[in-house]
Amino acid sequence: MEKPSVKWFILFFFSFAALIPTLMASGGQDSDEVYWRKRGAEARERILKAYKPNPVEVIHHFNKKTREALERHLAETVPVNATGRRSLGAKYRGPCAATNPIDRCWRCDPKWADNRQRYADCVQGFGIGTTGGKGGPIYIVTDSSDNDMVNPKPGTLRHAVIQNGPLWIIFGGSMNIRLNQELIVASNKTIDGRGGVVHIMNGAGITLQNVQNVIISNLKITNIQKSTGGTIRDSVDHFGFRTAADGDAVSIYGSHNIWLDHLSMSEGQDGLIDAVMGSTAITISNCHFIRHDKVLLFGGRDGDSIDSKMQITLAFNHFGHYLVQRMPRCRRGFFHLVNNDYTHWLMYAIGGSHNATIISQGNQYIAPDLADKKLVTHRESDTPESEWKKWTWVSDHDVFKNGAIFIPSGDPNGAATYAALEKIKPAPGNQVTLMTQFSGHRACIPGRPC
Repeated sequence: MEKPSVKWFILFFFSFAALIPTLMASGGQDSDEVYWRKRGAEARERILKAYKPNPVEVIHHFNKKTREALERHLAETVPVNATGRRSLGAKYRGPCAATNPIDRCWRCDPKWADNRQRYADCVQGFGIGTTGGKGGPIYIVTDSSDNDMVNPKPGTLRHAVIQNGPLWIIFGGSMNIRLNQELIVASNKTIDGRGGVVHIMNGAGITLQNVQNVIISNLKITNIQKSTGGTIRDSVDHFGFRTAADGDAVSIYGSHNIWLDHLSMSEGQDGLIDAVMGSTAITISNCHFIRHDKVLLFGGRDGDSIDSKMQITLAFNHFGHYLVQRMPRCRRGFFHLVNNDYTHWLMYAIGGSHNATIISQGNQYIAPDLADKKLVTHRESDTPESEWKKWTWVSDHDVFKNGAIFIPSGDPNGAATYAALEKIKPAPGNQVTLMTQFSGHRACIPGRPC
């Protein structure tokens, strides 16, 4: 019998070697499917525990803190003139103006960079208690490259976000980062862009899947594209095959205690922020959105009953130029939209289905000039009026300009559906321009107020 040639042995060796990443993809334990199914089951249990059975208490706390912060700011910035009257156009007396409770917590402290982790104490709304990387070491990103998805280079953002345990991630300077594949962030991480201009652009987006306690702050995120998928590491202990990502700038999937703050976002191929599969205990604050079609999606599929546990605060955001729709679009769940500035939309501002509860308080809605686009609210066309009239969509202390119209539903008395809402009223909608004027990425310099 002819002996196997050296050529065939070498071919076998390298063929087997090519399989090693697949065999090791789950650390030699579970397949990718089993691994993510297990992660999903664990996340579901945590979501149920994170759910707050009395969301109105969260609204009370938020509105109380916001009114206090606004009143203090107005008291500090009384213009000097003959009448003593306040004016939004007056100059500030102090070196810094922080007009909402989140910003007042940190932004006017010139020593903010000396104790970055104090920032975790500033979150309000349903995301309150989100700690991010608090208590962990500081990790400084010094390398903007993103070339190795399985063994990321130390010093890169991808290497930082997969580490075990709490980690507070900052940047050694301003940089543009093009992600070649989705950036999968592990639990207990803060991505803190303060102190420079950090721009995630022209590549894949950020994924939070089955995680908890993540803070993302002070980044610019633009022109996010679909990615091809492939083998990607999601933790120190695991990597595996990922299908193509949709092109969301930030995708939140089956996760809780998430805080997104001071992000400037535009031009994603899909959504700017998607929160799906029951993701809850989320606050999205002080962000600036422009140039995009489908802006925010809360609840991804009609059949995902776990979305009824979604609780999200959307506060102090500016929805600006060239936005079309979904600010947000909601399924099931409970959504507190408070003190946001809606200055532009081309179709509608707020949409929803499947008995989503939407509490709109103290927002400013400025309709486009188009006569047929004055509606703030949009219900899906395949839902009969007899059904959507049962959904609780409340407008409370909102301001409507240029013919904007909010069609409420649920209790015909509107805010009376949640009579407790009247106990602590929101900051008024006519102050929204003031409360959102510092939204989006901030050019923070250590040693100075931001």
